Amino acid sequence: MEDTHLQSIKYWSKDDRPREKLADKGKTALSDAELLAILIRLGNKEESAVSLSKRILASVGGNLNELAKLSSEQLRKFKGVGLVKAITIIAALEFGKRRQVETKVELKKITSSRMVFEIMQPIIGELPHEEFWIIYLNNSNKVLKKIRLSKGGITGTLVDIRLVLKTALEVGAVAIILAHNHPSGTLKASAADKAITKKLSLGAENIDIKVLDHLIITEKEYFSFADENLL
Repeated sequence: MEDTHLQSIKYWSKDDRPREKLADKGKTALSDAELLAILIRLGNKEESAVSLSKRILASVGGNLNELAKLSSEQLRKFKGVGLVKAITIIAALEFGKRRQVETKVELKKITSSRMVFEIMQPIIGELPHEEFWIIYLNNSNKVLKKIRLSKGGITGTLVDIRLVLKTALEVGAVAIILAHNHPSGTLKASAADKAITKKLSLGAENIDIKVLDHLIITEKEYFSFADENLL
């Protein structure tokens, strides 16, 4: 059970009141450690919430993306972080990630493979398993919708061509982009990757919908079928 004593901010030291700082100076005035301290509220007997937050951030080199990868069990190894605090941190980081994704996707006009990577990397780039996604575009190449078509790998999952095309007609798409991740980090297109690209391209062509690209995405890089003239 987490220690719940002295939860009120009035008991915090003067230098350890990030909530008051946020109220007085605004959110941008706070450091990452101070924002994290607001989430965890209390430190432990040896250190304040801010000091504990600094130590947690130092463990991931101050990188928020790496912090977001920590599991509840890993966070709870820090003295003063119980289950509730760990879940609060994980939920806050996931919420921020989803906001970032929505901001990038909403009626975004796709002009390059790099833009597709920037949209999809936060969603699938760091997953430990493979997922296959479809991005639907209008006649201005703006994103109408994106859906996860399968989970677990192309070779282990039947990609439902009918569902892809049915959704395209429902949203009024004129083009689609395929994207899936390689948790292994390899950017080489497999025979299965090429086969499903061809299958979807032929099916879409029958109803005047064009497959513009297929991206293989890893944590930091991507491979584009269109850029490599493989479509």
